[in-house]
Amino acid sequence: MRNFEFYCPTKLIFGKDSLAGLNKLIDKKERILITFGGGSAKRNGVYDQVIKALEGYDYSEFWGIEANPTVETVRKAVAQGKEYKATFILAVGGGSVIDATKLIAAGIVSDKDPWDIVRSHYAEKVMPFGSVLTVPATGSEMNSGAVISCKKTKEKFAFSSRHPKFSVLDPEVTYSLSDHQIACGLADTFVHVMEQYLTVKDESMIMDRFAEGVLMTVMEIAPKIRQDKTNYDLMSNYMISATMGLNGFLSWGITEDWATHSIGHELTALAGLTHGASLVIILPALMRIMKDQKGPKILQYAERVLHIKEGSDNEKIDKAIQMTEEFFQSLGLPTRLSDAQVPQNIDNEIVKRFADRRWKIGEARNIDSSKVEAILKLCRPSYNNR
Repeated sequence: MRNFEFYCPTKLIFGKDSLAGLNKLIDKKERILITFGGGSAKRNGVYDQVIKALEGYDYSEFWGIEANPTVETVRKAVAQGKEYKATFILAVGGGSVIDATKLIAAGIVSDKDPWDIVRSHYAEKVMPFGSVLTVPATGSEMNSGAVISCKKTKEKFAFSSRHPKFSVLDPEVTYSLSDHQIACGLADTFVHVMEQYLTVKDESMIMDRFAEGVLMTVMEIAPKIRQDKTNYDLMSNYMISATMGLNGFLSWGITEDWATHSIGHELTALAGLTHGASLVIILPALMRIMKDQKGPKILQYAERVLHIKEGSDNEKIDKAIQMTEEFFQSLGLPTRLSDAQVPQNIDNEIVKRFADRRWKIGEARNIDSSKVEAILKLCRPSYNNR
């Protein structure tokens, strides 16, 4: 196991009716900028609960943060926050709203343009903020990372901000999510875990078991949620799985990958795919291209998570990749670029970007533009070895 440091200052408040306790989490003296997405918070009743809990507080509302948050929208929120003289921000929404809020919180207390903060990869100073999670997927409610897009340049980059001071998680708010939102959230959670798990074998027994537990939970609850998405226990497990998938607990002392995300971010920026939907297209192809390197860990995944017992090691590995792809398809998500209506020229632009930036990604930093090209080719329907 590698050396590591871990610090997570986020207070997690989980359970039914937990939104009512917001007034115990924010000081009455704060001037609160409340950030929202496109309006679902009003349709699902979360807005009313938040406003009721903040009765007597001084606050200003900012609406319109997109599913893939853009710096152009963040700039508007920063301007509003500065004019209002906000001292605290409350994000109400999913990972996109929370991600954007992390940049808004940095932008309000900085003279830099928000995109310059993103491109520096780190926010030096950040206003305190909290979150009310409504769409489980990204783990942003309990980590310091964020991903922001730029419409002008069609780019998408990650940067490090601060952890939320607190995050409120009430599983009942997930009942109104669409099947597609839930599918993308489950997929996002699954791939987050795989990015940390599917790397080097025998680095940490305990981290492997934690990761395998989350993977098995996601695969077990997914079909049950499709049958009943208002089951409190199922949605509780979904919500906590998403948080655990990327709150840092699974990465202690181990090697991480994140190549699937690096390629997926380009698909989102260039083709507008939902983040989770982009990941399920890339991961199976990446596993096939990198299976010589990842083989020992894929084999462990095959035997422990998927319970594949028959066949040679190579057959188990191939079966595991096939079953992973079939799991994504069972969520109702396309696993081919053409099925997601992504034109061929997008592949070429992604490869060019990796070449121009001289990026080398993956746990061994050996996935270059040529391997990215090979991965994208396997994401096209001409590949028939399913």
